[in-house]
Amino acid sequence: MLLEELDFHIPAGLIAQEPMEPRDACRLLVLTAAGMRVHAEFGDLPRYLVPGDVLVVNDSRVLPARVHARKSTGGVVELLFLCPAPGWGEEVWEALARPSRRLRGGMLLTVGDLQLQLREPLEEGRWLVSSADGGAIIPLLERWGELPLPPYIHRQPSDPEDYQTVYASALGSAAAPTAGLHFTPELLGQVRAMGCEVAAVTLHVGLDTFRPISEPVVEDHAIHREFYAVRPASLRTMDRARSQGRRLVAVGTTSVRVLETLYGGNGKVTSRAREPVSPSAETEGACGTTGLYITPGYNFAAVDALITNFHLPRTSLLALVMAFGGVEAIREAYREAVERRYRFFSFGDAMLIERRRGGDCDLQLEDRT
Repeated sequence: MLLEELDFHIPAGLIAQEPMEPRDACRLLVLTAAGMRVHAEFGDLPRYLVPGDVLVVNDSRVLPARVHARKSTGGVVELLFLCPAPGWGEEVWEALARPSRRLRGGMLLTVGDLQLQLREPLEEGRWLVSSADGGAIIPLLERWGELPLPPYIHRQPSDPEDYQTVYASALGSAAAPTAGLHFTPELLGQVRAMGCEVAAVTLHVGLDTFRPISEPVVEDHAIHREFYAVRPASLRTMDRARSQGRRLVAVGTTSVRVLETLYGGNGKVTSRAREPVSPSAETEGACGTTGLYITPGYNFAAVDALITNFHLPRTSLLALVMAFGGVEAIREAYREAVERRYRFFSFGDAMLIERRRGGDCDLQLEDRT
């Protein structure tokens, strides 16, 4: 796939700067398995689900991961804390530093009344960073950090919880799993009341959310590995649904990557895919890291429907959505969304995409309305 195939034009006025109130009042563009496009509101979601469906949500919570630190010269360095550094524990983190050109290993940076130490450079402007006194990083972020909003959102939300899902619980992401921002407790209650289940997985969103594809051939892009975990109850719920032929509905591209890592997209299950959370038995749950990169032509093994936002051009997120919904079908849906003035990106509107199965639709739209 050529990079320009991920291009499209979004007028600046369609980039949402704040969430809808209530959250589920945003619009929902439904792409059915029969190839139909239906325009609805997100609060209508239960109409497009089937009793027995399992909604798979990402319960990762966004860290206040952006910190403005000062050098001894008075210059300001912005640090975006991404994740604990592998093999270092919770006291040393990977952080993206801007500007990074004049930074040196061992340099001390001041944040409030605390100091951070730059330990060693990594690639692409990232550094290993620790507290100078050896303390944990998360308390520092909770005290001095800001939510790392995408650059196209120009102001911090009045309520920081606006950039968290209502089910967020596992602290660790550098950006929100935004497809879940549309859910309210009431809507989740309606979904459960109609006979659907909700299973939580965790995938901590890292650097790649901020990094567009630059290679001319999309498949040549490389993404970083991200940590995921699935608790025993969720794993049992998903295994049971698959064995009974029920649908897994992924809420967001992050949930897709967890599911396809667990159940082996393209028929390949890696040895790390279902590493147990505890060493007692595999039935205890699953955890590991995933570097799964999904592009058009990928053979989905687990996901039957996808709830997602409208994504930026030239990103791995858009490539995944095109892989799931079909390149031309997604391109046409985006064109129509622009024409109908849908709201785009993190605080924008949503899509529900049903997986096509050989051109057939298991349940016709009229049966659900």
